Amino acid sequence: MSKKLKIDIVSDVVCPWCTIGYKRLEKALAELGVQEQIEIEWQPFELNPNMPFEGQNVTEHIAEKYGSTLEQQKETQKRMIEIGEELGFKFDYFDDMRMVNTFEAHVLLDYAKDFGKQTELKMALTKAFFSERKDVSDRDVLKQILLEVGLNADEALLRLYDEYSVNEVKVKQEYWKNLGVNSVPTMVFNRKNALTGAQSVDTFKQVVLEFMNN
Repeated sequence: MSKKLKIDIVSDVVCPWCTIGYKRLEKALAELGVQEQIEIEWQPFELNPNMPFEGQNVTEHIAEKYGSTLEQQKETQKRMIEIGEELGFKFDYFDDMRMVNTFEAHVLLDYAKDFGKQTELKMALTKAFFSERKDVSDRDVLKQILLEVGLNADEALLRLYDEYSVNEVKVKQEYWKNLGVNSVPTMVFNRKNALTGAQSVDTFKQVVLEFMNN
C-alpha cells in the first residue's frame, strides 16, 4: 500500500469522545503500519461557542445542556476513565472542573498547522484540559503549551489579535457545519466518506484499508 490518505478530524479540544476517537484511530494506524501515509488535519468545532470567558462548572453545564443527572454523569465519567486507561490517556474529572471557551485554542491550532505541529498541539491541549486540570482558555496556559510543543508562542499568540486569522477559523467552522457536521468527532476520509463518533479500532482499520486498497 503506497497510497496517501487525508483524514480531516472535526473536533473540539474539550471533547472527551474526540480524544478517545483519535486515540483509537492512532492505534488502528499503528497496527496497520501506515502512519507515514496518513495526513491528518484538525478542523475547528466548538461544542460551546457561547461559553463565557469565566467558563461554567462541568456538572452544571452537562446537566443544562443534556439533562444528565449527577449519577448519569458520574457513570459516563467512570466509563471514559476506563476507556482512557485502555488507550493510555488519563481523564481526571474533579468536582470543580470547568467547561471553557475554546475558540482561541482553535486559532492556535490553525497556526500550528503551518509548522506540522497541529496534532502535537491538539493532544497537548487535550491533555492539559483533561489530565492536568488546566484552563485552556487562559492565555498564559496557552503560551506554556505552545512552548512545550516547540512553537513560537509570541508569534502564535499574535494570531489572536489578527482579524484574518480569527475569521479564517470562523469560515472553517461554517464550512463543516454547512456540510452537515453537527456532532464530534467527525472524521472525513479523502473528503469523501465520514465516520462520526469514537468508532472502534477495528472499524477504523477497515475504513483505512478500504481507502488505501482502492
